Amino acid sequence: MHTSSAASSAASRALLVMGVMLIACCLRAPITVLGPLLDPIRAASGLGIAQAGMLTTLPLLAFAVVSPWAATLSNKFGLEETLFWALAMLLAGILVRSSGPAWALFAGTCLAGGSIAVANVLLPSLLKRDFPHDAARLTAYYALAMILAAGAMSAVVVPLHERMGGDWRLSLASVALLPLVALAAWWPQLRTRGATPLQPGPRIARGTVWRSMLAWQVAAYLGLTCFIHFAAIAWLPAILVEAGFTSAQAGVQHGWMQLAGIVPALVLGAVLRRLPDQRLPAFVSPALSALALVGFMFWPRWAAVWSFAFGVGMGSALILSLAFVGLRAPSQQLAASLSGMAQCVGYLLASVGPTFFGVLQQATGGWLASLAACVVLCLVMCGLGLRIGRSGYIQ
Repeated sequence: MHTSSAASSAASRALLVMGVMLIACCLRAPITVLGPLLDPIRAASGLGIAQAGMLTTLPLLAFAVVSPWAATLSNKFGLEETLFWALAMLLAGILVRSSGPAWALFAGTCLAGGSIAVANVLLPSLLKRDFPHDAARLTAYYALAMILAAGAMSAVVVPLHERMGGDWRLSLASVALLPLVALAAWWPQLRTRGATPLQPGPRIARGTVWRSMLAWQVAAYLGLTCFIHFAAIAWLPAILVEAGFTSAQAGVQHGWMQLAGIVPALVLGAVLRRLPDQRLPAFVSPALSALALVGFMFWPRWAAVWSFAFGVGMGSALILSLAFVGLRAPSQQLAASLSGMAQCVGYLLASVGPTFFGVLQQATGGWLASLAACVVLCLVMCGLGLRIGRSGYIQ
């Protein structure tokens, strides 16, 4: 009887971990898959380049607006139920977005972005609740699942588009397979687990982190990382097509850039433990990204090298940005407050990136000015990295 109970518990935990990983696969791919398809979508829908950039901006605005409400939804309906309905709304958003009309593109993108925001906030809470002694390892696996799913979808969506006769609606809708599978895997959690609300932590005095210069620097580092990263995700295929690559080749480079984020996800954790502080990686990460952007500007034929370098640099910067939330906060309560501030500022800045890139391209007739602006922002990040990489806490 004891053996049977242990086996049942192990199977239940394995099913839960599988569900978490499948949800993680849905948290980036539905957004990044838009990049390689922006040109055919623009051609078919009559959208301007700035309007197309807005399609990649809307999910980020949804992140900033919806994220603070995720805990409230979980407290009311339970973690499992809220995650299930977030997946269902994500599936609906993808299908609406792929239905054809221009209004549906924007409405579906908003719905998908809001749904991802809810799952993005609640998954780490679920891991802390159900795997308190294994949360770090599982968080690394779940970050890898996001990267792999996004990179794979970006790499295959253009060949899929060509095989489907150039119908962007069908190729864009193909990403709906991810939340569909995740829903099926998550369904048992609704029957086997009770509705466990996410309890709010202790209240923190309003404005504590908002008055701290170090907190603003942490938020700026995350914000600039998101600004540059999401702008590149949105427009790298178009930049490479203008440089002479085919759409399929540009899509492969787009996926390669995102898959390169696996390297820092696997390596950076071990490296940070051996360093006295984080100044070196916080400086090197944006510096490597700046070098890659200069490469895209002047030597685009080496795009495979620059895509990999940019993916490693920005992937490292993103991991560091999130790590700084805990490293610079002296308590769990302050860390939660800093996380809310940093992600709010970060996603608001990120939401400007794709549209800024598009508008600047339209104004100058090329991508050189947009890439040069991002090089300057990477250099600003280098300076910030030397400041926030020093050991210390927000006062």
